[in-house]
Amino acid sequence: MMFSAISIAKADAGYQATLRELDDSELPDGDVTVRVSYSGLNYKDALAITGKAPVVRRFPMVPGIDLAGVVEHSDSPSYAPGDRVLVNGWGIGETHWGGLAQRARVSADWLVPVPDAISERQAMSIGTA
Repeated sequence: MMFSAISIAKADAGYQATLRELDDSELPDGDVTVRVSYSGLNYKDALAITGKAPVVRRFPMVPGIDLAGVVEHSDSPSYAPGDRVLVNGWGIGETHWGGLAQRARVSADWLVPVPDAISERQAMSIGTA
C-alpha cells in the first residue's frame, strides 16, 4: 500500500527534503504499523529538514520526533488494530523513521496508549518539548 511521507536524503550538495510516495515494504523494522493522524512540527524537525544541525543519523529519513495515530497492524500482544497510540523519542526522526508520514512502523515498546479523554490531535498539541 502506498502512502505519502516527507523524506530526507543526503547528497553532496547537502540535505534534500521531498514529499514522496512510499510503499509499506519500505517501512523500517517494528512490530506495530500505525496510521498516523498527527505529528507535531518541532524545532528539532526543522533542523533535520533543513540540515542546519546533525539531527538525522541515517538516510533516507522520514523526520518527525513524535506521532499519534491508530494501530493498523500489530505483531505484539500489547496492541491491536484500532488502538489509539502515540510515540515520541526513541530516535524516531533521527535513526528510525518518524511521524511526518501517513504511516509509521515502530516497536510496541515505544508506544503509549492515547487516553480515551483526549483525541490524537490533542495529544500532539500538548507537544513533545
